[in-house]
Amino acid sequence: MAPEREKIVKLYNGKEPIFEKMGIVKQIKASFGKTVSFKQGAYLIIEHTEALHVIDVNSGNRSKSGSDQETNALEVNLSAADEVARQLRLRDMGGIIVVDFIDMHRAEHRQKLFDRMKDAMSADKTKHNILPLSKFGLMQITRQRVRPEMHIETAENCPTCHGSGQIQPAILFPELVKLDLVELIKEHQLKDLDLQLHPFVATFLKKGFNSEERKWRRELGCKVKISGVDDLHYMEYKVFGPDGKELRRKRR
Repeated sequence: MAPEREKIVKLYNGKEPIFEKMGIVKQIKASFGKTVSFKQGAYLIIEHTEALHVIDVNSGNRSKSGSDQETNALEVNLSAADEVARQLRLRDMGGIIVVDFIDMHRAEHRQKLFDRMKDAMSADKTKHNILPLSKFGLMQITRQRVRPEMHIETAENCPTCHGSGQIQPAILFPELVKLDLVELIKEHQLKDLDLQLHPFVATFLKKGFNSEERKWRRELGCKVKISGVDDLHYMEYKVFGPDGKELRRKRR
């Protein structure tokens, strides 16, 4: 196909599957899942229906001292506009797309978001149309589909559920927990914390000499103590401060 590119091809001799070694599976599940994280704990929820696509913008646990709620909403929305434009191209989403941004009250901020969305979509060669934010904070986008929409099923069967329960990709769970810890450490100026998870997950994070627990301590600059608790769901965790006060409990 491309003889001139022969030099970039290398034989892989590793024992671990190449997609696992290079993190390809993780990237696919992160890119095509229902939940898409994009900046400082903020994330998108993407839902597909027969009539249209709905994208909900969430600030997550993002907090920034010295900034009011309106400013934080603007920052998250501007970053979300870039990620929405990327996701539309990546998944080739067509038809009607409704984006529910975080509410903003100032007209100049709403106009700034509209301009940012148009700039982000300018790189999209597909024919599209963008309407300004409605009074409910909704932005409507129409986009022509040029090929069948890319849809990859990323949900997994829950290993601890008795039935057909499904969960978000387990491979992404540690990264989501880590993002939460970053926000909590900044918010509460923590030097040490206790993280409780399902025993399966706790064992995985503590496994080996260079475990995720050790890595997190180095990267976060905080003493993270991980322990397993039987009554927690497979994708649930609790975070406690040094005084034993529960700071967060979340189920993904």
